[in-house]
Amino acid sequence: MHTVMWTFQVPEGTSKESLRQTIKATAHTYQGIPGLIRKYYGIRDDGKTLVGIYLWESRAAADRLYTPEWVATVTKRWGVPPLRQDWETPMVVESAEKRLVEAA
Repeated sequence: MHTVMWTFQVPEGTSKESLRQTIKATAHTYQGIPGLIRKYYGIRDDGKTLVGIYLWESRAAADRLYTPEWVATVTKRWGVPPLRQDWETPMVVESAEKRLVEAA
C-alpha cells in the first residue's frame, strides 16, 4: 500500500465553514477511483492549512490520478501549489474492526 499526503495553504480570510463546504462539494469526485482505498480530509485548528491523505493500493495507482492537470486544478482552487509527501504503508490498523491490513 502507499499513502500520499497533499498539504494546501488556505487563502487568507477563508473560513473553516467555507473549507467544509468545498470538501462536501468535491468529495464525491474521489468515489470509485481505481486503486484508491480511502481518503481523509483534515483542517488544521487555525484553519490555515488543509490536507488530503490518500491510501492507495500502490504508488502507480496514485500517480495515475496526480497528473499535471490534477495539480493545476487544485492549485487554481487554493491559489498556491500543494506540497506532496509519499509514504510506503506496510500496515493499516482498522481499530474499530479490530483488524490489521498488511500490504501485499
